[in-house]
Amino acid sequence: MKQPSLYKLRGVVRIKVTGGDIETLINMITKERLSVWDLRAQDGRQAEMSILLPHFFRLRPIVKGTGCRVKITHRSGFPFFLARLLRRKFFALGMVFFMIALFALSSMVWNVEVKGNVTIPTDEVLAAAKKEGIYPFQWSFRMGSQDKLSRQLALALPDVTWIGVTKEGTSVTIQVVESAQPKREPLLSPRHLISKSDAVVTHIYAEQGRPVVQKDMRVKKGQVLISGILGDEENTKTIVAKGEVRGMVWREYDIQVPLLQKHQTMTGESKERFYVVLGDWAIQLWGYGSTPYKSYDTETYHKPLTWRSFNLPMGWMTEKDMETSFHQEEQTVTWAKMKGLEGARNDILAKNGKGTKILSEKILHEKKENGKVYMKVLFEVEESIAEELPLVHSQGE
Repeated sequence: MKQPSLYKLRGVVRIKVTGGDIETLINMITKERLSVWDLRAQDGRQAEMSILLPHFFRLRPIVKGTGCRVKITHRSGFPFFLARLLRRKFFALGMVFFMIALFALSSMVWNVEVKGNVTIPTDEVLAAAKKEGIYPFQWSFRMGSQDKLSRQLALALPDVTWIGVTKEGTSVTIQVVESAQPKREPLLSPRHLISKSDAVVTHIYAEQGRPVVQKDMRVKKGQVLISGILGDEENTKTIVAKGEVRGMVWREYDIQVPLLQKHQTMTGESKERFYVVLGDWAIQLWGYGSTPYKSYDTETYHKPLTWRSFNLPMGWMTEKDMETSFHQEEQTVTWAKMKGLEGARNDILAKNGKGTKILSEKILHEKKENGKVYMKVLFEVEESIAEELPLVHSQGE
């Protein structure tokens, strides 16, 4: 016979029928339209079948009329699960509490994220959102509609063109479109551009102001390069001098490089410690004992547990001690000179900014003493030599 729909929800009883007139019993079951299936008969003396739980109670008068005996061999389905659950009250209460807690947690806002803001601080947007009821641990049903919240936030933040509020699960995203603001130029006081070191001018470009030096001219430290004073002695005007002045300067470096170099390497040996983290506490589970290495580096990996996009105050942490060893290597004088010059070049480029060029280098003095190489090197460098000098009321050139 055909298996009925939703039989697991209605309850199923597996029965074994023995004795009596089994054929008549099966005919009576068909006549009464009882739902049975998976019928298995053996030698006409016994049979097994599955029957719906509500129809099992209608089977009793039929069994009496045929003289058969019925034995239940298996029960399954939701009614029997519910009966077992009711016998375990604490388990049932725990499941109910879990369902309520899960519903409550999923009905709260756990994370508020702000996107699209550039000039408006995120804290300012979050403060305005909090006044409108958008903040972590807020109940979702207490928040207004997303359109209403968008309008209220747009009124609270005047420097925005549009704000959108969207909620996905337990996260709220505030999308900000800022209004275009005119670029505000910084207010500058009148000034000269002067030389910050002795140099030979290699390039000068006066964007604003009066140039007072020329290319290939030697200048002293503090000398005016581009003047911020325009006009003659009777009619003068002070402005902000702007431009670019580059010059060739000389840098002298005293360099010393040890020939005996020490290198640190990993041996491949390591020891790990594993912790369970609860808030500010870390409980060690394994990896007890002191580290057996004389020299080692320690790496720490911390992995917090997360629920959706919220980091929970618990997780695990691993500390790994990796054994290290030091090796000494005797280098050549040529290698020491190369490393010393390379370090000096990098220092010049780092200190003098973008566009700095090293034109030439000359070793003035060199010696090897006490396991080190000593050098005095003169570098010719092209760099920006202009710096600002504010103008006071009575100041001239």
